[in-house]
Amino acid sequence: MMLYHTSTVFIKLSPAMPYIKTSHKTQPLSTLLDIKSQKNGLRCTVFSVSGNEYIGEWQDNKKHGNGTQVWKKSGAIYNGEWKFGKCDGHGTYSVLLPETKEYAKKYCGGWKNGKKHGHGTYLYNSSAVYEGEWSEDHRSGWGRMYYESGDIYEGEWLKDKNHGQGIIRYANGNWYEGTWRDGKKNGNGKFYYSDRGQLYEGFWVDGVAKCGTLSDFGRDEAPAPTKYPIPQLHLVDMQLVLKEAQSACLHRC
Repeated sequence: MMLYHTSTVFIKLSPAMPYIKTSHKTQPLSTLLDIKSQKNGLRCTVFSVSGNEYIGEWQDNKKHGNGTQVWKKSGAIYNGEWKFGKCDGHGTYSVLLPETKEYAKKYCGGWKNGKKHGHGTYLYNSSAVYEGEWSEDHRSGWGRMYYESGDIYEGEWLKDKNHGQGIIRYANGNWYEGTWRDGKKNGNGKFYYSDRGQLYEGFWVDGVAKCGTLSDFGRDEAPAPTKYPIPQLHLVDMQLVLKEAQSACLHRC
């Protein structure tokens, strides 16, 4: 008979780690749907509650990049650049003409924070057009305005008014060149009367000539010159006389 010797080995184990049951909290369905609906990158047409349509790029659920927006109520359309939900960069704004059902371009140019800003062209109608600088939806800076009457103004603007240095050429051939303030001739300027060939140089207050000199200018080419030319005045110091008259005018104003 064969005998077998067996030995037993005891191994000391470290205490078992406690088991912690994790809680899997389910998010509300509305939150999950909102996460899934977050818009980023290029999307197809997205309709808002009001019926407006947008197709273009998104970032963090806001219009961002290039895209086109159509407003249902007015029928207006914007095509261009966006930043964080607002027109920003270069873009074109057009309106729908109810009688023809066609789009007519109103503004093309720069935008900032949803407003016209930078250089751009605005078409008031087929005859009235402004091209120049804008600031927060206002004509501000240097620009040229073609009026429906045929007049053309080119110069400085501030909040939709002629302000600073500028020249206006009237449809009848007359022109004024000088200083403007709040849309009116203010300060030193020249006014040329093309019909009678005369030039006024002087000082203006709120669109009214106050003091200056009137002389013949292009009289021979004028269509309706005065009967007699303006006589020449010989003053010892004409500039001093004008300066004193201007000072007196400002004092009264």
